[in-house]
Amino acid sequence: MTAAAEELLEGTRGRILEELASAPRTARDLSKTLGIQESAARGHLDRMQERGLVIPSFRREGVGRPRKRYVLTPLGQDLFPKQYDRILDSVVSELLAREGEGYVSALFAEAGRRMAREVAEEIPKRGSLAERARDLVAALNRLGFRCSATVSPQGDVRITRTNCVFRHSALSHPYLLCEVFDKHLTETLLGQVGVDLEDSIGRGGMRCTHLIPLR
Repeated sequence: MTAAAEELLEGTRGRILEELASAPRTARDLSKTLGIQESAARGHLDRMQERGLVIPSFRREGVGRPRKRYVLTPLGQDLFPKQYDRILDSVVSELLAREGEGYVSALFAEAGRRMAREVAEEIPKRGSLAERARDLVAALNRLGFRCSATVSPQGDVRITRTNCVFRHSALSHPYLLCEVFDKHLTETLLGQVGVDLEDSIGRGGMRCTHLIPLR
């Protein structure tokens, strides 16, 4: 979980999110449950709606105007801790035991290429290698990677990532996640064969670094 997500789950707004995770609530419901003014509850809900964490939902109950309840958006739900890495680790371990490394490597390579095709829809298909690398960095940052790209005087491109969205699994299965999945993802996105993985978090490094030599 990011520091920003942890901050949102603290204090009054965190308590509001916890309440909405259980069921839709009105501002009045939240004011009574949390012991705050209804105007304060509305203020928090307005700020959270601006950030895309909640949306209002209207439901008619008897006569009169529909009641305005707030529900979490998918973005709001994603703030809560998930255990995707542990599930992925279990699946990978089971596949390795049943099918062997060759089968699982081919599976991860194709998964990397498939993800690349999905991400590539956001990236312009023209421009120099350096321009495509910068577009790639922007697309990967939207997925949660912290990326930057530098270009050497010779034109070689180096992509550095300081966050791994599957860090736990990369540490458990560094070959599959770093050497296979990640490498195929990067190569397919850039349309460039010969991406060199210089360093990776899965190998115990502080960052993942891909070098794309000038062709």
